[in-house]
Order: sequence, then C-alpha cells, then structure tokens
Amino acid sequence: MLAAVCYQLEKPLQVEEVDLDEPKRGEVRVRMAASGVCHSDLSVITGIMPAKLPCVLGHEGAGIVERLGEGVEHLKEGDRVMLAWVTPCGACFYCRIGKPQLCDVGAKINATFRQPDGTTRMHRNGVDLQTFSGLGALAERIVAPSNACVKLPDDAPLDKAALIGCSVMTGVGAVFNTAQVHPGSSVAVFGAGGVGLNVIQGAAIAGAERIIAVDINPRKLEFAAALGATEGIDASARDPLPAIRDLTDGRGVDYAFEAIGRKESIEQAYAAVRKGGTCVVIGIGSRKESVSLNVFFIPVMEKRLLGCWYGGSDVHRDALRLLSWYREGKLKLDELLTRTYRLEDVNVAFADLKAGLNARGLVVHR
Repeated sequence: MLAAVCYQLEKPLQVEEVDLDEPKRGEVRVRMAASGVCHSDLSVITGIMPAKLPCVLGHEGAGIVERLGEGVEHLKEGDRVMLAWVTPCGACFYCRIGKPQLCDVGAKINATFRQPDGTTRMHRNGVDLQTFSGLGALAERIVAPSNACVKLPDDAPLDKAALIGCSVMTGVGAVFNTAQVHPGSSVAVFGAGGVGLNVIQGAAIAGAERIIAVDINPRKLEFAAALGATEGIDASARDPLPAIRDLTDGRGVDYAFEAIGRKESIEQAYAAVRKGGTCVVIGIGSRKESVSLNVFFIPVMEKRLLGCWYGGSDVHRDALRLLSWYREGKLKLDELLTRTYRLEDVNVAFADLKAGLNARGLVVHR
C-alpha cells in the first residue's frame, strides 16, 4: 500500500509502498477515503514541529473499518469513521474530568508518533516509520487506536468528515468550547488559514455581530468573507490594531483568536481585545519563542489569555454535532473544500497550502 513518507526536512515527500502490520489489541485497520492536508503536517516538513524521521504524515481523515483487533467493541467492520489526532484513553485524569483533548495517552502518542506501547505499525524494508499522531493518515490504509476512530452514521460523507477531524473541530471548538462566544459580540481572527476560517464560521454560527478577519493574503480574506467575516484587514497594508479599534468604538473586540503561532500575532491579538475580553491562542509556534506581556496591565485590564488544544473538544461528542450542523446548512464544508488531490500529488497539495491557494485541500483515495 502507498503512503506519503517524510525522510528529510524541506524535501518532497516520497509516496511509496510500505508495509502495514495487522491491528493489535484495541486497534483497528482503516481503509482511508479522504485525508486532510494540514499546516501541522507542513510544520514537520519544515522542522518547526520536531519529529523523528522517517514519518508518514497525515492526521486528519476518514475511512471505513476493515479489520478489528482484539477487545474492540464499539466498532465493527464496515463502519464509517473519522480520525481523531488526540486519542482519548477514557481513563486518565484529564479524560475523567471531561478534558479528553488533554489525555495523557494521546499526549504520549503525539510526543513520539508511535502507539502507546512504543511501537509503530508501518515499516519499509525493515525500517520503522513513525506515523503522525499515531495515524499516518496520508496513506491508503492505516492501523489506529480504536479510541481514535469516531463512529459515524452509515450515510456520512467521508470527504466532509475528514475536514471535521482537525481544522473544523479545532476552529469551531475554539469558539464554542474555549472562548464560549456570546451572540452579538465582536470577534477578531488573526490568520485565515484552515483553522482560522473555521473560527470565523464558528463565530458566525454562534451569532457574533462583527467578525474581523486579519491576514496578509488577499485570497484568504476572500475565503474569510465567504465563510462569515464581516470585515477583512490586510495586515501587509495597514496595522490591524488601530483598524480594529476603529471598528469597535475604540475599545477592541470582545474575543480575539490567534491561529498562526507567531509571537508578533499573539501579542497583536492580545492587544486587540478590550478590557475584560478574551484572547485565545490556537496556532502552534516555535518552542524557542516567548510572548511579552506588560505585568502592570495584566491585572488592570482583566483580559483572559487562553490556550486552545484541539478546540477543547470531546471528539466522540463534537464530531456528530458538527456533522449535524453541516446537514442543517449551518456549517459550510462544501465551501471550505477548495481542491482535491490524488495521494501521488501530495507534494503539489503542500505547495498549494504553502502558497495559500486553498481554504482547505483534501487527498481523496481511489
């Protein structure tokens, strides 16, 4: 079977035949139908996200269960499933307090790109291949922890379900679970990429009155307008902070979301929030960077600065809610999907991602 393997930083992925083990206890084999092309995968290629190589990329996807390992009871062969890139164990401290996105087991998988037992299910010529988030979704088939597979209705569209798995879950979840945006409020979103666009449409669903998109790419601002932004600010042409204040009677927005992962944009997002407002940081940046905040104004302004991991979501609950919103016409997944690719063209897909050509690209498997 074919998989997209990263061997070297800043080099094209190799789409090649790899070997796949049978599922072990608590695991399932999934035939992939669609796999997302996500900026987090690109961060492995560029070295921003540390990862042991070689690694099969891909953590956003959906497919059909082909085989069950021992002890898997909530799934059966033929089930349609969406993949979760944080595997919730259901038993650790964080899962027990209702924060499965912070699961200890899921964190261990994401730190090693291996299964909880420290092994991997993909190999080539006897060499172990790491798999992004323990999935390696940019492959024709995968073996995944069963808890990472969200059971979907039998008629669920798998291409749309693949989109829900990461960018939609994260962006919309940041609005409803982390920030808890109120109807009639004002929102600024720094970064109109895959996640930022879903923050925008999440804010629109939540009933925000003013939704301001900030980006340096005019094409992304067009995508933002189509998904619910009421204003767009080209940060390459003007300073977004005075522009945001002009749109909010000088106060700043009620909520700001940073979906880039850069020191400068995080500080801008925090500065864009009014007194008592909320700034949510979603973007993953470099471990070498830190933000600077004035210690006097932290208590005086009473702003909340929140991190957001995977949209603060319970994937087994929220995936079905998001799918129902799509069916009701509230969630714009058709508009979000700009272009599809074959697995063999995955390097074109990442080049298009880097150039900002798509709202979201998707690899569709034959």
